[in-house]
This record gives sequence, C-alpha cells and structure tokens, in this order.
Amino acid sequence: MVISVNGSPVVLNLDSILLWALVGLVAGFLASHLALGHGLGLFWDIIVGVLGALFGGIVLAGMLHFTIAIAGHPIISSIIMAFIGAAILLILMRVFAGRGGYRRRAF
Repeated sequence: MVISVNGSPVVLNLDSILLWALVGLVAGFLASHLALGHGLGLFWDIIVGVLGALFGGIVLAGMLHFTIAIAGHPIISSIIMAFIGAAILLILMRVFAGRGGYRRRAF
C-alpha cells in the first residue's frame, strides 16, 4: 500500500513495518533509559520509539525545520530523529504525570 504524505510516497509493506519497529525499538530503548532511568519493556519501548519517530518527523522536522542527516546512513539518521522525539515525549510525560506516573518498584 502506498500513502502520499506531503507529496512523498510512503510504502507500507512488511519490510517497512519491520524497519519502523526496529528503529522504534532502538530509539525507545535509548530514550526510556535516558529520560526515565529504566526501560519500559520490549513492547512499550517500540511504541514509545515509533511515537517518538512520528513526533520527531512531523513536529521537529516538518514544523520546526530541524533535521539530522548522516550521509549514506538513512537508518541511523532515522534512529537519531526518533530518539530525540521519543526523549522529548518521555520528558513531557514525566513532567505532566508528576507523582502519579509509572514507577518501578525497588526490590
């Protein structure tokens, strides 16, 4: 399936979905350890990473015209933008959630 976003085609097939999951996993894992001090688990790290990639791609790159590009390495560039977006989302979540947010129990 092909979707057009701002005139650019986005292909949704199994390969692109797996690539989004991989980028989301790496970015979510790094961002959750940076912003929260601990991971959120495999599933939630992927979700946070993919949402961070959307936030980084739409808000940071689209509206604020902020991009990071490493020549010849588009996946690394995507991971960096997704990491920045996910870290911002987790920091905002931590600020607005306050004391009622997710906390890991110490054993």
